[in-house]
Amino acid sequence: MSSRPKVVIVGGGFGGLQAATHLKSADVDITLVDRRNFHLFQPLTYQVATGALSPGEVAYPLRAIFKRRRNVEVLMAEVNGFELDSRQVLLESEPPLPYDTLIVGGGSSYSYFGHDDWRQLAPEIKSLESALAMRGRILTAFEHAETEQDADARRALLTFVIVGAGPTGVEMAGQIAELARDTVASDFRKIDPREARVLLVETADRVLTAFPPSLSRRAARSLQRIGVTPLLQHTVVGIDGESVTVSAQDGDSETIPARTVIWAAGVNASPLARQLGELTGAEVDRAGRLTVEPDLTLPGHPEVLALGDMVRVRRENGEVETLPGVAPVAMQQGRYAAKLVRARLDNKTIGPFHYRDKGNLATIGRASAVADLHFLRLSGFLAWITWLTVHLWYLVGFQNRMLVFIRWSISFFTRGRGARLITAQRDA
Repeated sequence: MSSRPKVVIVGGGFGGLQAATHLKSADVDITLVDRRNFHLFQPLTYQVATGALSPGEVAYPLRAIFKRRRNVEVLMAEVNGFELDSRQVLLESEPPLPYDTLIVGGGSSYSYFGHDDWRQLAPEIKSLESALAMRGRILTAFEHAETEQDADARRALLTFVIVGAGPTGVEMAGQIAELARDTVASDFRKIDPREARVLLVETADRVLTAFPPSLSRRAARSLQRIGVTPLLQHTVVGIDGESVTVSAQDGDSETIPARTVIWAAGVNASPLARQLGELTGAEVDRAGRLTVEPDLTLPGHPEVLALGDMVRVRRENGEVETLPGVAPVAMQQGRYAAKLVRARLDNKTIGPFHYRDKGNLATIGRASAVADLHFLRLSGFLAWITWLTVHLWYLVGFQNRMLVFIRWSISFFTRGRGARLITAQRDA
């Protein structure tokens, strides 16, 4: 048995993968634990949900990533809890996993703001499974509309409501609109898919609130040009499977007949964050995010680090910083965690974690995007090219990069989508 320090990494998302990648040549034994056997490039799951990409093009097997690194073991298992005093990770169907250093990147899920009964009626698309299920819902809506005789029911089938106008909501709305207007426009005989309504519901007064107002306005205009209707300053107050009820700020409410609702609003941290908070006394906010020290460690347990969407960071002055729930944050924290472990192996210290914000990107549709690079603000085709380049660069696996590039190129020139397969049914 190896006498080298044991590093256990929980979660094969962006943070965990970066930590494992930057430790794979260190003098440690690494065990990467995830409930699934693949790393998912989550920023592109919405393209799986709309038939633009296939599942295998946005996911990559974890074992394949580390197959040449003998000190990295991948374990497909469910984490149930932690024994911090004895330094063990508790697994659902496996013996406890001992560690010298523990890195936890459990991620997050969408928050339904106390309405968990809406989860089945308005699914999210954070996972590959949910993206495939949503693809089935969207495509089945068109199929059922083709055979529906009642005009009102057909209109409800062709109404798509996206809740939340952040990047995921905006990108999803744009993809559905293009799917209806371009891809399937001539596929049906009894309906005109171009009559589909795509409604983007947002509580704030603009879309993409993390972007400068000027880019938000450009994004809204681009959405409207492709057939998306932003419902700003509206809040969803009811979903029943047949309709969505929204309330405006002036108190007026409207019930919109719609069979397909997609949730892209709010975030809840992984339950692992609350567990760690209870074990260490660390603060946990209303969204379940765990407050970690400036070096991403837990109070009283410097051997345990947490990162990604599930944490907030306490700065040196005592203030708590909530960082954006985006991939670059988790990736930088994963690299920092690896650097901290390496420094400790050499009996050295490093400074606290600081996030380098390189900007925000969001695509609206074909040849249309917005990019806030801080030193430069772009919209339209140049922003779209920037978005394509960045996403291809960070996509895991050379084969996946090539396949996605080919897919996008074909889609650009033909307006087609090759993954329009219904593999998950729904009642419509």
